Amino acid sequence: MKAIVVTDQAAGAAGMRLLERPEPAAAINDVIVEIHASGYVPTEVEWPSTWTDRAGRDRTPSILGHELAGVVTALGYGTTGLSVGQRVFGISDWHRDGTLAEYVAVEARNLAPLPGDVDFTVGASLPISGLTAWQGLFVHGRLQAGQSVLAHGAAGAVGTMVTQLAREAGAHVIGTGRAADRQKALDFGSHEFVDLDNDTLEDIGAVDLVFDVIGGDVQKRSASLIRAGGTLVTVTGLADARPADGLAVDFVVESIPAQLTEIAQRVRDGRLRTNIGNVATLDDAVAALNPTERRKGKTIITVRS
Repeated sequence: MKAIVVTDQAAGAAGMRLLERPEPAAAINDVIVEIHASGYVPTEVEWPSTWTDRAGRDRTPSILGHELAGVVTALGYGTTGLSVGQRVFGISDWHRDGTLAEYVAVEARNLAPLPGDVDFTVGASLPISGLTAWQGLFVHGRLQAGQSVLAHGAAGAVGTMVTQLAREAGAHVIGTGRAADRQKALDFGSHEFVDLDNDTLEDIGAVDLVFDVIGGDVQKRSASLIRAGGTLVTVTGLADARPADGLAVDFVVESIPAQLTEIAQRVRDGRLRTNIGNVATLDDAVAALNPTERRKGKTIITVRS
């Protein structure tokens, strides 16, 4: 099968190659999915799991990508809950070969049925961005109606999901980003926007929840804005600063089928829009995943039309 492979950690994303790889076999409780579309997170080449297995051993050549939408073609021993021919979407295991390929082996528990009226391209854009937003807001952030949310990177793939889900839940959303991101953040539902290059972040006052996808100094400054009992959630690792009287949570997104189903339903009924930028084929994936300009949305690789 064709797959996007990396072998040299020093080369990073520049070391991507489209190569022929053996088709995967289904282990116990796995399914084999024929990939129709795959998402990609640009920081994957920086993750230790891209290069080593859980025991720390080199596992290259590694197939990139961990978001998928496709069709089940085979079941491993003991697999239940899914069937051959079923449309599915979800996240593959970080330490296993990924989804920028024609086929992938993935644990059935990481997948949810993809409704027939949700396009594969849309389905592949949802798992990491949608679940990161859902879990940060509702599982770790315990967001309630009437609260305020500071959403960093509000025009990005995760940030636009955070904004829409938080607003639907009855929160007041303050988005951040660069000046060029203002209109997109507002279009996706931010009530206010802070230009991190030109505005003063501290002028927004106290907030109940900070959703951080930037880290570093921005995270530290944001921690001081959290009111008593509030929460800082981040996916970048925790900096030195913590809320004076609140919680700080660094989390790694999990593929939870019930939450995927909730997200897909919101797409179906128009409550949630995806933030897809470039769509490219597997043959053109290397160039698409190494853009010369700033990404303006999530890049999706279509494997089958």
